[in-house]
Amino acid sequence: KKIARSVEADVLTSKALQTAHVGISIFDPATDKYLYNYQGDKYFVPASNTKIPTCYAAMKYLGDSLVGLKYKDTLDYTVIKGTGDPTFLHADFKNQVVYEFLNKTAKRKILISHSGFKARLLGNGWAWNDFNESYMAERSLMPIYGNVAKFQGKLRNLKAIPDVFEQFIGGIDSFCCDENKGEDFGRLWDLNRFYFRGDPNKYYKLEIPYYTRLYSGLLLGDTLRSHEVNDINYLGGFVLLARGLENAVDYSPNVIHSQPTDSLLKPMMHRSDNFFAEQSLLMVSNEKLGYMSDEKIIDTLLKTDFKDLPQKPRWADGSGLSRYNLFTPQDFVAILNKMK
Repeated sequence: KKIARSVEADVLTSKALQTAHVGISIFDPATDKYLYNYQGDKYFVPASNTKIPTCYAAMKYLGDSLVGLKYKDTLDYTVIKGTGDPTFLHADFKNQVVYEFLNKTAKRKILISHSGFKARLLGNGWAWNDFNESYMAERSLMPIYGNVAKFQGKLRNLKAIPDVFEQFIGGIDSFCCDENKGEDFGRLWDLNRFYFRGDPNKYYKLEIPYYTRLYSGLLLGDTLRSHEVNDINYLGGFVLLARGLENAVDYSPNVIHSQPTDSLLKPMMHRSDNFFAEQSLLMVSNEKLGYMSDEKIIDTLLKTDFKDLPQKPRWADGSGLSRYNLFTPQDFVAILNKMK
């Protein structure tokens, strides 16, 4: 009764929430009973609460430490394959086991396999015209630097991290199309061509997602400067060789672990990191299904771990960026109870 009075006074009659769609479920796991329900069985667009089922799946299926890389040595090459691990060369993670392995142990010729990535670069129901925003980095098989390019300095002397992107900087009139003319900075939709304009005396500090498709070799090669790094897709005439090498890493591969799993999940939940959430779900897909598909792993989880949720969700992505997600308050209560 006390909760009901508080809801009435602070929520339902609140002027700020008069036009809001409100649902409340309060559950006591010690007694296994609901203390209060108000529209707890109604569907809502959950936004970043979507990270709760993603976190549950990652806690259950990724183990204590993340699989950071799979590899196979051949006579001339080290063939590597990403696992979706978003911590590789990410500024938040100082201990870089995968990088140290590649730098010191791998053969001088490295080939990157891209097999098994069956997800879109951007999620289902995302606002695609936000692709220049740092919170919407593309998803990929082998993320590098968080799939974001950082720029800082004055316009005439912008520095990039990684610095390989400095060769792709141009003025807004250099290669920018009409639909981008009103923007001060950004990237072309399907190319790593970055444009800037603004106050030449102002100091800028910007983060822009880079276009990931087949840029792994360029970025890794620029970082491992003593190695020759290529994407297998770029081997051109060596089609049969490329297919054989790509298949090699899928059978009994060697595995490098990168970070403790909770070192990824804590910042994912604390700061609501969309990129970490999306990649975590793809890593779960890779572990359970053998390939990366957010659509397929969501369908699998809804039919197994979450088959007994009070109301069947409409689950579209790992982060909650999608407006297609629909969950009920009682669904989240059930998932949190499973997590406990």
